[in-house]
Amino acid sequence: MNKSMLVGTVLGVTIATAGGGIAGYQWMNAAPKHADVLKVSEAFRNIQVPREVCEDKVVTRQAPAKDENRIAGSALGAVVGGLLGNQVGGGSGKKLATIAGAAAGGYAGNQVQKSMQEKNTYSTTERVCHTVTDSRKELIGYDVEYRLADQVATVRMDHDPGDRIPVKDGKLVLESTTN
Repeated sequence: MNKSMLVGTVLGVTIATAGGGIAGYQWMNAAPKHADVLKVSEAFRNIQVPREVCEDKVVTRQAPAKDENRIAGSALGAVVGGLLGNQVGGGSGKKLATIAGAAAGGYAGNQVQKSMQEKNTYSTTERVCHTVTDSRKELIGYDVEYRLADQVATVRMDHDPGDRIPVKDGKLVLESTTN
């Protein structure tokens, strides 16, 4: 083998190796630098928030009776009924009319006092409270559909990525760069 052939072979192998290295380096660095965003949807969750609501209400109550058995009304009615019954009839009929008048007057007096006691009311203001539940939506992230190379996938992110998602070492960079 002559010297020029040896030099040519070494030079050819060197050029081929260098060209392959450059091509391989370019191919390795040809990996996508970003994923294209196809669609972004806000993701929400419903939250139930209880709260207490109070209001003042006017309440009407029956006044406590001083004479629960209505003795005064019965006694007064019996006296008046007896006096009226005594005015009717004569002789033994007079006694019977007085007794019947007293009985009827006693019952009537009892019922009149009962009616008066039921109408004896007072009003007071009371604070009435109850719990109500409010619903609200809370944003929990963004569902992002994207294309990386020839694959379409979905990921949930904490921010709206815009038109592109950065890619590093073949993986999505999902953290927000604005803090």
